[in-house]
Amino acid sequence: MKLCRSFLLLTFLLLGWHSQAMLVNKQAFAIESFKTENGAVISPVKVGWEAYGKLNADKSNAILITHFFSGSSHAAGKYTEADAAPGYWDAIIGPGKAIDTNKYYVLSVDTLVNANVFDPNVITTGPATINPATGKPYGLSFPVVTIGDFVEVQKALLDSLGINKLHAVIGGSMGSFQAIEWATRYPERVERLIPVIGTAYIDAWAAVRLERWAYPIKQDPAWRGGDYYQHGQPEQGLTTALAYIIQDAVYPTGFNMRYPAPETDKAPHHDILASFSAWDQLMGHARLRSQLQDANHILYLIRASQLYRAGMGDNWQQALSRVQAKTLFLPAAGDQLLLPEMAKASAEAMRAAGKTVDYAEIPGIWGHLDGVVGINAVADKIRSFIESE
Repeated sequence: MKLCRSFLLLTFLLLGWHSQAMLVNKQAFAIESFKTENGAVISPVKVGWEAYGKLNADKSNAILITHFFSGSSHAAGKYTEADAAPGYWDAIIGPGKAIDTNKYYVLSVDTLVNANVFDPNVITTGPATINPATGKPYGLSFPVVTIGDFVEVQKALLDSLGINKLHAVIGGSMGSFQAIEWATRYPERVERLIPVIGTAYIDAWAAVRLERWAYPIKQDPAWRGGDYYQHGQPEQGLTTALAYIIQDAVYPTGFNMRYPAPETDKAPHHDILASFSAWDQLMGHARLRSQLQDANHILYLIRASQLYRAGMGDNWQQALSRVQAKTLFLPAAGDQLLLPEMAKASAEAMRAAGKTVDYAEIPGIWGHLDGVVGINAVADKIRSFIESE
């Protein structure tokens, strides 16, 4: 099954995770002409979105879920009963769950330049999309897009639905950037904010860490300066990049449970070119994921993440002073990608501006990935926060 190509599914299976999921539909939203933050115009823009629950009469019960780097709008439920796994936060989104779809209308939107552009359940516009002006994929002629652009596309969708106020915005990892940007950019529209495994800024250390993901793609001769669509993906570069992404998202304890120890290998003792089984298996998992993803889309998501700081200006701390939403930061205790210290610094900047901020850490052995597979550990906290006055 195509969903088996996800490392997240492998982790779910490892944890013995099961769920009776609700059935959901993917919907499409289009903007005839979209102007990016850097002034470029994309015509048209199309994104997919999903919704769970029912919008109430005064449209006051909407909760927006903003997704992580390698994710999509598939936050909960299944498309069919036969699907291998439900959406990534199905543990907390659904009838009677922490984000209760009996009470709230929960929606999520595929980002621009979504990594999973070749997944039939993802709708996105990016470098792999055909440019109507040329009849060929945009490639690197596609403009650089930002977290702010992702938010503006989401806002256009909400405006089209007549939703002017969000009961809450909740997002993990790159989704936390979008959630914080929502509360910074449109403070009067966001009542509650929950950044999960996230931060209000990217520093030099994190930006360079992300550049490490981009490097294998750009160094692969098959990348062809981004103009590879008529020749095929730069498979080696893309697979290596995804292997780095997978490893960086997992704390060593969880990683070592998943992959074999070096002492189990004999060949590296005798052959300098021999690889370790752990690396071979990691590359195998990355290769499966690469079948649904696009190298240029990965590069654009990396750049959007590298450029992020709340407000998209020079002073992210000052931008946070505009937030009116009651806020709960939920970093993962073992996160080595977006460190808990970054969430703490973000929370302290908000407190210094006189904002109401709560902070709690997600426990677990999976590091950054605990924000997905370990989210149920903080389900009660999320529920009480969402339902608080």
